[in-house]
Amino acid sequence: MCSRRAAEQLILEGRVTVNDTLVIELGVKVGPEDRVAVDGMPLGIAKTYTVVMNKPLGVVTTLRDPQNRPTIVRYLPDFGVQLKPVGRLDMDTEGLLVCTNDGELSNRLAHPKHGVEKEYQAIVQGIPEEKALERLRKGVFVDGRKTAPARVEVIHAESKTGRTGLRITIHEGRKRQVRMMCEFVGHPVITLKRTRYGPLTLYKMRAGECRLLGQKEVNELRRLVGLSED
Repeated sequence: MCSRRAAEQLILEGRVTVNDTLVIELGVKVGPEDRVAVDGMPLGIAKTYTVVMNKPLGVVTTLRDPQNRPTIVRYLPDFGVQLKPVGRLDMDTEGLLVCTNDGELSNRLAHPKHGVEKEYQAIVQGIPEEKALERLRKGVFVDGRKTAPARVEVIHAESKTGRTGLRITIHEGRKRQVRMMCEFVGHPVITLKRTRYGPLTLYKMRAGECRLLGQKEVNELRRLVGLSED
């Protein structure tokens, strides 16, 4: 029905009942058998949906943008619920983005303690020497904190153009992390695409395409972050 903050305000305003009893205390636990109503109107349990999007370049990972830039909303399917992105891809990065209305799954996928792998394909300036690649693998300092160890592989190196393709796998989700890592070792990113998120890939997906995950795939994600299967 609304965000958590808005829900708390509804409770404090005395507009919420549980089993016909007014509730004004925050954090009251309810179960599937409890009857929750707002202004006398009963609430149902929304069905959960999880989709994978191949986010295009130039699109902002947000549901509303004050600058009126194109957002992911134009590509999300309408299931009658609000699908929210799990983490972000910046405007100049394309690729795999998970969106869901399952709040618990979203929070766990985004939490660094679960270490969900994220794989990127980057085209960088220059031809990195092995020393630079090792620094990326062992961790470099980004915003005063060292990044966790990463897997870094060379896909191709083009001496004529002075560009190198890298496959970089991390399990953190810090803002613009891959870009800042590569810049730190002297090889700025030219293009960046996320190709994998945990077990999910972009197999044959076009830019802007969304795919609804089946129950088997959702359960695989839930197991990955310590949740029981639906």
